[in-house]
Amino acid sequence: MTTAPHIPLSSDYPDEIAVAALPEDPRVWVPQAPNVWFRPLMLNTVTGQWCNLLKVTASGIVSRHRHPGAVFGYVLKGRWHYYEHEWVAEAGHFVYEPPGEIHTLAVPEDCDEMITFFNILGAMVYVDEDGHQIGYEDTFTKIDMCRAHYASVGLGSDYVDQFIR
Repeated sequence: MTTAPHIPLSSDYPDEIAVAALPEDPRVWVPQAPNVWFRPLMLNTVTGQWCNLLKVTASGIVSRHRHPGAVFGYVLKGRWHYYEHEWVAEAGHFVYEPPGEIHTLAVPEDCDEMITFFNILGAMVYVDEDGHQIGYEDTFTKIDMCRAHYASVGLGSDYVDQFIR
């Protein structure tokens, strides 16, 4: 005897997300470091995946890091590169970062603003020059950063809930 497979109801899945990537309200951008902000688009607490826009408004090193999972990026504005590679990612370029590779993201001096969409599978592990971990970010630290920032700018700490899956 064969039984019919379970067909999930639409209520078995989280709601879809459809938001303007580049917000009209500048308070949606969450400060990450001096001259560096992120705009959350999706923060998945089940898989650890997170999608956001990274905005940098000054030249220099953004971070030296690695990821345990793959990262996909698409440059919307400006350009950036990794010190460890010869290529430069410019507006319209797609970037794939393999898991485990250490790289140092830098924005060149002649670029006054860079915005890139990133789809990150897992954590972002910050490392020093010797490759030792000095910090990390993941879906949960991003949620915490958003809650604190949105509360401080009057959007309310629950503003981030619309991006959580």
